[in-house]
Amino acid sequence: QSRMVESGGGLVKPGESLQLTCRGPGLALGVFALGWFRQAPGKKREGILCLGGMEKGTTTYYQRSFEGRFIVSRDTTKRAAFLQINNLEPDDTAIYYCATRRQSTQCPPDPDEEAFEIWGQGTQVTVSA
Repeated sequence: QSRMVESGGGLVKPGESLQLTCRGPGLALGVFALGWFRQAPGKKREGILCLGGMEKGTTTYYQRSFEGRFIVSRDTTKRAAFLQINNLEPDDTAIYYCATRRQSTQCPPDPDEEAFEIWGQGTQVTVSA
């Protein structure tokens, strides 16, 4: 039963920062491409970014608006990947998911969810004063 597990969400105030953690199978987490997605209330799930596999490890942002405040990284020693979100805004309120590709180290040029086969249940982030 391959599955990713997200954690680190919670209730925060605007302007604060938060680091989300993603844990899962070692091969999926450290070798293959990993993406972060989010789904806000009443909206479709959207792709935030993707971190390439071990061969490159470069970040692909699926929207320019995510550049700067959203930073992804991985630590194979700790068997975890992270999503740092800075200067949180109320519009960032959503369920955040991490997902990995099953065989590819490359990030899709577009946030195609079907390209990512292993998912977690998500972690809730709520930004409110």
